[in-house]
Amino acid sequence: MSWDAATYEKVADPQSEWAREIVARSGIKRGDLVLDAGCGGGRVTQQLLALTPNVIAVDADANMVARARETLPESVPVYHQDLLELDVPDKVDVVFSCAVLHWITDHERLLERLHAALKPGGRLVAQCGGYGNIQNVLDIVGERPGRWFYAKPDETEARLRGAGFRQARAWLEPKPTVPSDMVTFIETVILHKDPDRHANAERVAAQIDHIDYVRLNIEATA
Repeated sequence: MSWDAATYEKVADPQSEWAREIVARSGIKRGDLVLDAGCGGGRVTQQLLALTPNVIAVDADANMVARARETLPESVPVYHQDLLELDVPDKVDVVFSCAVLHWITDHERLLERLHAALKPGGRLVAQCGGYGNIQNVLDIVGERPGRWFYAKPDETEARLRGAGFRQARAWLEPKPTVPSDMVTFIETVILHKDPDRHANAERVAAQIDHIDYVRLNIEATA
């Protein structure tokens, strides 16, 4: 099921704030070529453009790609690609990703493709859902096997090394979050693939006062 790109961009303030933290520690320099892996509607890509004009954006969802192409400068190429089949024309200095990688369950293949996109010595700087993420939501709606992959740090470091990264570091960071519109946020950001997403979002919002986000931070060097 496709994303509601316009609504996501309106309600995803928490993801945008997490991105600011990742950008701050990214070490991106002006002139670096950066790949935004899972650019969504382009809101976070704009943060990267404040550091360097050389940005490539990729997303697997057609609605997100259309939104990004509307909002980003024409100088930014936006590719409609599954990250498991990632193939960009130029090797990049930095692969950046925020709130995306947990939507892909084959992390071995995923990390191999991200590594292949990097120049020798290039860096992966990412954050996604990690072990224990949104557990208080899942306690109410039930687990959704195969929808997300919330990895542990040690597993991720081993996969990074297996994908060819020379240096790898991963760690968990709790991020309890209170969206301004809990129902719309849960419906749009967490349960967008759920046929009963609105009813389930209302049910969850009636029982919790925050979302137990747990972020998996990833830094690695090719």
